[in-house]
Formats: sequence, structure tokens, C-alpha cells
Amino acid sequence: MAQSWDLTALINAADAKAGQAERHLWLVRLMEWLRHAPRSATPAPPGTEPPDHTRTPLPVLRLRHLLNQVEKNEQLRQQVQGLAEAFWRDIDAASLFADLGFGARLSFGSELISRVHLRLLPGTPETRDLASLFRLLFEPEDAEWVAALDSGTLARAAKLLGPADGEVLRGVLLGAITILVSAVHSAGHTTALRQRMDATALQDEPFRQLTQAAAALREAVLQGRHDEALKAAAYLRALLDACRHAAASVMPHLEQYGVSVDIVFDLDQLRGRTLRIEQLVDCVLAPEPLPEGRRLLLELLRVLGEQLGLRALFARHYSLLARQVAERSAETGEHYITRSRTEYRDMLRRALGGGAVIAGTTFLKFAIAALGFTAFWGGFWAGVNYAASFVLVMLLHWTVATKQPAMTAPAMAASLPRGTSASDAEIEGFVDRVAQLIRSQAAAIAGNLAMCFPLVLAVQLIAKAAFGETPVGEKDAQYVLHSITLLGPTALFAAFTGVLLFASSLVAGWAENWFVLHRLDSAIAWNPRIVARLGAARAQRWARWWRAHISGLAANISLGLMLGLVPALLGFFGLPIDVRHVTLASGQLGAALGALGWGLLAQPAFWWCVAGIAVTGVLNLTVSFTLAFRVALRSRGVRVQDRRRIGAALWRRLRTQPLSFFRPPSEGSGPGGA
Repeated sequence: MAQSWDLTALINAADAKAGQAERHLWLVRLMEWLRHAPRSATPAPPGTEPPDHTRTPLPVLRLRHLLNQVEKNEQLRQQVQGLAEAFWRDIDAASLFADLGFGARLSFGSELISRVHLRLLPGTPETRDLASLFRLLFEPEDAEWVAALDSGTLARAAKLLGPADGEVLRGVLLGAITILVSAVHSAGHTTALRQRMDATALQDEPFRQLTQAAAALREAVLQGRHDEALKAAAYLRALLDACRHAAASVMPHLEQYGVSVDIVFDLDQLRGRTLRIEQLVDCVLAPEPLPEGRRLLLELLRVLGEQLGLRALFARHYSLLARQVAERSAETGEHYITRSRTEYRDMLRRALGGGAVIAGTTFLKFAIAALGFTAFWGGFWAGVNYAASFVLVMLLHWTVATKQPAMTAPAMAASLPRGTSASDAEIEGFVDRVAQLIRSQAAAIAGNLAMCFPLVLAVQLIAKAAFGETPVGEKDAQYVLHSITLLGPTALFAAFTGVLLFASSLVAGWAENWFVLHRLDSAIAWNPRIVARLGAARAQRWARWWRAHISGLAANISLGLMLGLVPALLGFFGLPIDVRHVTLASGQLGAALGALGWGLLAQPAFWWCVAGIAVTGVLNLTVSFTLAFRVALRSRGVRVQDRRRIGAALWRRLRTQPLSFFRPPSEGSGPGGA
């Protein structure tokens, strides 16, 4: 649209008597003309363009040409200046400096929705809010040519398009400071932040004193008392620094007692407002306002780019939550890594117990399927079956192999060498952890399968000998042979199951963070009603039990329900995605062998299913571990800069001590020994 305007027509369209929306639309077209008009539409006067056209951005050249044309013609200059004066007279300019980049929203979620609206919904020039109009006038990419403006061109543009009276703009900046100070004062007294701030940082009440300091600065500036203004500004800056220090004291509290995305959002808004206040104070007191004004404009353009993007919002506010989730998973994951033969044997024992429970889960799975529920209710009850089984395994202190990778990955990331300065000992220590993890996974899978498959097979054979029929019939057995074979979509379904395993670890970390953030363990221990109902001693025991098990309960219940419900929900949308869990699949194959007899061992279909189970185990573990490992790395800010050294160390260990990845060291040898 803007490219259809040539410079003469654009200048002639400037009309100070036009309505506000028309005046704003003219300014929008002016900015579009600067950016997008064809080069032929803005011929630069002879000798004004440098030989190298890449040195001066084209919008700067167009702006110079515009200024030259207007300054040569008094009538055109009066037209444009008249429109600019009407613009500054009717616009709420303080909103640009006080509101841009700061949500009037009360939470992270509402701010996210607001930003989505900004990206999707068109803006209108019919507004008094300069913050809203700024998004139509400027684009984040304009920062490049604004920074390239020379001081002479900047001064000419400010004289033509800025307020006729410099005191008007100074009053606008002082008004914005008042608005921002009020917001900081209010944020510092909110319950969520105040109760988490360090008490020593609040002793001098910096938030309460802000309004008085800002008022003193405003009075000194408006009355022209420069020395008093400098003293008031110094005091205000000291208070702002104290407010930032108090706000920073909230972060250690969050890391210890649980992260709230909304609190992190409030902290960022508070800190951003204090920095904006200091920028505005610099502009108000600057002897030469134009350089400070340019710095402020560049900052507003940077903020505009962040406000139109969602990645920066997510990156900052969810990085701490991701770290908290990963750290809590790392604490749990330490229990799944074996370092000695004693721990290795204990892992085998616990895996055998988990395999026994999953054997019972297998029979209940077939029983639920035989009831003929609809897809949703069949998936729901299957999920309840899985969830109850996983919770039982947890309460008996046994283990299911596929639960481990998503928990152990953060623990692995915590031991990863950082940077190129990692010593050989650190790298070898990381290789030891890799070996410990792999053999722990191998022990868990071996224990699960060594119990689940033969136990299901034994129940099938005993039932057939005693009653002449098996709990799982031949029809179901044939279905098993077609569903878990490697010749079908087993690999895809197994990888998808790995994603669900990873998702359950995120749910576990989030649930524990939520539990700790809201201090529910303390509430259970000391709430008067709970204490009256349970008694003091039992309430304390319950509080400790829930604090210790909330993560495991969330992980196991969420995983079970996802394994049952997600395929049913995806099927509703026409996506035939199923799940393949290695231990459940082994139990199903055991049931098929018991139903069809020993002759099945001679058929290729059986061995294709065995291959499918092997691939299922590998994909369940590797996909969930890889996803959890990546999240842990990002949340900890770890950058693997020395991958060649780590890879070489792993390869060297594999060549020299291959059994260390599958067999634990003897009690007297080192961690990497075979």
C-alpha cells in the first residue's frame, strides 16, 4: 500500500485539521514509505549518497531527502509541523514510556494470551495510546537505521516531527516516571513477593520511599532547580537499586521452595520497570537530550521485538521451572544408578518384583479388553490398571525399567563436564556415570523380563492343566502376534511410548514443585483441622510421606493414564497411534505362548515378536532418556563444547573395558573396573 505513495503526494496529504485517526494513518504511511518505497521513488539529491550504498541504510537516505524537500518549502514545512503539533497535543505519550513492554496483566498466562493477540489481531491508528500506535509506526528491524542516524539528521527530524516545546516532552517523561514508580511500589508490596523477599533487604523500606523520591525529582525538574534535581535523581537511583536487590532475594527462595512462573513474571516486570525509570531519568536530566532520546528509542524497539515474539517470554520464565523439574528428577534419578555389585544385585531384585506386578497387569489388560468398553472407557480403565500397577511397584520399592531413563538423565547432566576446561578426571567420571547408567538399565530390563514373561507363561500353563482353558485365549494370542511383531508399526509405537515416559517425568517434577511451592507438607503437618483429625504424630508422618512420594505418585499415575487414554484420544482424531511398553509386551508374548502351545517356538512369527520386544526396549529407553537429557542440559545452561574428548573417552572405555557397561565392578575395584 505504501509503495503507491510518492514523496510529493505523501507530504501534500499532511493535514493538521484532519481527524486523529487520519493524522495517525499519515504517520504510519510515512514510516512505511521510509522502509518500503521503491528506490526510484526517493531519488537522493546529487552528491548526498556515499559511493558504498551499504554504509548508510536506505531509510536514512530517504529521511534526509524528505527533510531537504520540506525545509526548502515553507508551506510544506508548516503543514508537516502543524500535523506533528496536533499529534503531540492529542496523544497519551506517557503510555509509550510507561507501558510498552510491561503487561497490565496479572499473570504469565494472561500476558501470553495478550502477546498472541498482538501477533494475530490487526491494530488500529484510531487510538490515543502511543504505546499501541508505536506498534504500527515502528518495526523491530528499524533499530538498525535508527542507530545509523547521524546527529544532524536526528536533530532536523526532531525539530520537524517532535513537540514544538521541549518542556512538553519533559513533562511526558516525568509523568511516565510517576506511573512506573507507582507500579514498582505496588509490586513490591504484593503478598507473593513481599513474603519471599529477604527481610534485611526491606529494612529501609525502599519501595515505600520511591513515591516520595519521584515526587521530589519531579518538583525540582519542573521548577528548574538543577542541583536539587541531580540529588533527587541520585537518591531515586539508590532506591531503585535497593528495590532490585530486594527482588533478587526472591530467586533463592524460589529455587529452594519451588518455582512459580507468575512470580518470575512479576519479578521480571518489576526489574524492567526500575531500569526503564533510570533511562527516563537520564533523558530528563541530560544536557543534550537527543543522544539519550535515541538510546531510549532503541531500547523501545528492542522491547517491541521481544513483545511481538513468544520465544523470549517462554525462555526466561520456563527456564527456571525446567531447571526445578530437572533438579528434582535428578534427585530421584540418583536412586536408579548402581555403582557397586551390591547395588546391582539390589536393582535385579527390585526389577524382578516389578516384573511380577506387571505380569498381573498383563492379565488385567486382557480382562478389561474382554469387557468390550467403548474406546474412551476402555482406554480409561486400561490407564487405571497401568497406574495402579506402577504405584504398587513404587510402594513396594520395586522398579519398572522404563521409568528410569527420564529420571536418570538429569542426574547424568548434573555430572557432565562443562566447557573446554574440563579435566581428564572429570571426563572419566562422566564416562563412569554412563557405564553405571547403562548397566543399571540392563539389570532393570533383565529383571523385569526374567520375571514377567515366565510368570505369565506359568499361569497360562497351570490354568490350562487345571481347567482345560487359559485366561488368555487363542484369539487374543493371535492378536498379540500381529500387534507386537517387528514387521508392524512396533518401532513407531515404542518411540511414541518413550515420549510418554518422558512426559510423565515432567509431570512428576512439576507436581513436586507445585507441592513444595504451596507448602502442602507443612499444611498437612500443622493445619489445625488435619491435626485434630489425624493427631499430631500421624499428621507429621503423613506430611513426610507425601513429601517423599508426591513425585513418584504423579509420575506413575500420569504415565499409566497416558498409556491408556492417549491412544484412545488420538484415535478419536483419526490417528491410529498405540503404545508399546517392553515389559507389558513381554508379558503378552508369554500369554500368547501359553495359549498356542510350544509349537509356536518353531514359527517365525514368535521370533519376530521377540525382535519387536528388543526394539521396543531400546526405543522406550533411548527416546525418553534423550528427551530428558536435552531438557536437563538446557535447564542447567550446560554447553557441551568438548564432545570429541567425551566421545573419544567413551569409545576408549568401550574398547578396553566393554564388560563395564554390563557388569558391575568388584567391590574392591574402581568405578570403571569390570
